[in-house]
Amino acid sequence: MSTLFLFAPFLTVFLAVLVAFAVDHFLGEPPLRWHPVVWMGKALERCTPWVLTSSNALAVDAKDWKTFSRGALVWLVLASFFVIASWGFHLAIQQAPFWLVPLLLGFVLKPLLAWRMLFAEVQAVEAALQISLAAGRERLAWLVSRDVTELSADQVRQSAMESLAENLNDSVVAPIFWFLLLGLPGAALYRFANTADAMWGYKGVYKGRRWEWAGKWAARADDVLSWLPARLTALALAVAAGGLSLKQLRREAALTPSPNSGWPMAAMALAICVCLHKPGVYALNKSGRATQAADTNSALRLGNFALFWFVVAAFLVLTAIFLIANYSVVAAQFGGAL
Repeated sequence: MSTLFLFAPFLTVFLAVLVAFAVDHFLGEPPLRWHPVVWMGKALERCTPWVLTSSNALAVDAKDWKTFSRGALVWLVLASFFVIASWGFHLAIQQAPFWLVPLLLGFVLKPLLAWRMLFAEVQAVEAALQISLAAGRERLAWLVSRDVTELSADQVRQSAMESLAENLNDSVVAPIFWFLLLGLPGAALYRFANTADAMWGYKGVYKGRRWEWAGKWAARADDVLSWLPARLTALALAVAAGGLSLKQLRREAALTPSPNSGWPMAAMALAICVCLHKPGVYALNKSGRATQAADTNSALRLGNFALFWFVVAAFLVLTAIFLIANYSVVAAQFGGAL
């Protein structure tokens, strides 16, 4: 049996990732009415009144297992729907001619990752900040959910860089990781989990409603699915920066309340030698300097290099898995050639 034939599935998956990046770079996001992440958000929004009823007004320390159960049930039903739908797409695409499969997979994978949009939004915050502090705050509000009205120019820039680092994992690395592992169903599952966490995973009161128990399942599911990708993102940033102290990286990452987002944010802070902090919550690389306008471009450039090294590492891992799984066939073929 040909070695190339055996390697075809691994090569197909890798080429699909490259196609997805190419589509993202040249075409950007699909129209909202055709965007699967938008569908996920709308499905969650429509289910919210049933999950979090208007009578939900419990004390902060109360355990509302009924609301938790409704949130978990809706999460499981919707996640199953999107996973099954993406599995159907994946199987249908496999029936196409072999040369067409990576192209189709890449086009379907693209809406589940969003590097170009994230890159442009962070650039837009810096561009607005050059006009005025008020413009920078207004543009940042498109990117983050925190209150931006009292932020200084340094804090606006920090928030944009933190969002860049966190979403480098959430919007790019993690979907690709789960795609490489489980195909389109894996990427769809992750993007649904991340979307549900963004919409429901709040602690305490948000917009006048108490979300902690309604979104607890969504928050924990996202924590689990993001655990390894977040650390891989941090390692990719460390490699892109030319190397960072892993001990220091681990120590800084532990300062944030999230078990995952601190990793890429800490890597970004250490790599650019700046302090990224959220008042009253954390200060990453506390001894670092204040941010400057040039740091935004440095952060964006670092993100590009990190993605490059992540893709290279993914190819090397896929190749290693193939060689280990098919060692006897490869050895026989190359041995015969010699």
